Amino acid sequence: MKLLIKNGRIIDPASGFDQVGDLAIAAGRIVSLTGSLADFTPNKTLDATGCIVAPGLIDLSARLREPGHEHEGMLQSELAAAVAGGVTSLVCPPDTDPVLDEPGLVEMLKFRAEKLHLSRVFPLGALTRALKGEALTEMVQLTESGCVAFSQAEVPLANTQVLMRAMQYAATFGYAVWLRPQEMHLGRGVAASGALATRLGLSGVPVAAETIALHTIFELVRATGARVHLCRISSAAGVALMAQAKAEGLDVTCDVSINSLHLTDVDIGYFDSRMRLDPPLRQQRDRDALRRGLLDGTIDALVSDHSPVDADAKTLPFAEAEPGATGLELLLSLACKWGNDSAAGIGRTLAVLTCEPARVLGQALGTLQASAGRLVKGGVADICVFDPGSPWTVEPAALRSQGRHTPFAGYELPGCVRYTLVGGQVAFERA
Repeated sequence: MKLLIKNGRIIDPASGFDQVGDLAIAAGRIVSLTGSLADFTPNKTLDATGCIVAPGLIDLSARLREPGHEHEGMLQSELAAAVAGGVTSLVCPPDTDPVLDEPGLVEMLKFRAEKLHLSRVFPLGALTRALKGEALTEMVQLTESGCVAFSQAEVPLANTQVLMRAMQYAATFGYAVWLRPQEMHLGRGVAASGALATRLGLSGVPVAAETIALHTIFELVRATGARVHLCRISSAAGVALMAQAKAEGLDVTCDVSINSLHLTDVDIGYFDSRMRLDPPLRQQRDRDALRRGLLDGTIDALVSDHSPVDADAKTLPFAEAEPGATGLELLLSLACKWGNDSAAGIGRTLAVLTCEPARVLGQALGTLQASAGRLVKGGVADICVFDPGSPWTVEPAALRSQGRHTPFAGYELPGCVRYTLVGGQVAFERA
């Protein structure tokens, strides 16, 4: 099929390409960024006047809730939410039920996702069997079945010896380890330690829960040479440690959640369970440091931290409510809001959603590696077309995700997605 996107502002953040023109697609690949093909006759034309034509978004943290938690989210609903938000590729953690620790489970997930012809799914394999932190999984087999890296999801690995062995094993084969830095015992609270948590009587999670874990991980990186991605940094101290580790030359990357980038513990208000998130919302100084870190490159990528939660699990007292929020449909708009607030510019705003996450994934992208997160001639046509000047209001009932809970309900946000293309096929078109 031949498709033409006309009159859009075409931006490739990786190369700095930025000009208004026509983008031509044939057989799932980009054949021209300038519309200079005289003999190109499209089967379909999309009008992108006033819109930005960008690479499809790559989200490094999105729970799909299947298998095992279908009451909170199904592949169909969550991948529909992904393409509605311009997300053409996403990474899902292994904490499903059963856990993604067997090749057959990974193959089944990928097969079911591919049949839907929506967003591309890249699973993380479990680092240890059943995420129990005891026996390592068969990483080679899991990689062959489609896993892009290995993770403990939200389950801290208490045994440092097991973590070291896992990192040694991963380093031997060139696999990446993805870890959420949180010390097991200090991280058991429900809100960030501070005046607000004390006043509300909520158990606190100190910044030390993150920094102790980071120090441990960095020491193990030095000892093993493993490549590690740190998921959802949440504190100013964590950003400072990441900057030091990168300056030292350690092979580490990190991301931040849209929730931590925009909200603080004050937003909890009077026990608003929509703000029950993991990692917990911290103070304004932490949020400001996260914003600066994303701007200067200390933080590599921005993620939705999409975790759909069932209504029954959310409408409970704050401390008992299940942590999580829907985010796939909000990722682009909240990135645009950050870009506007921080004067980041459209290039950096799109980079943290496209080419930077692709760089984190690296060789794990396989045949997509050369063009993932980019718009290049001959590259795979994963594309997001959005109108930066068209604001929209977040209405939970209108979201496509099965999880309707979001701390941004009622917000008016910039950046309305018009079209999402995956492999040159229109996967979403706003009516």
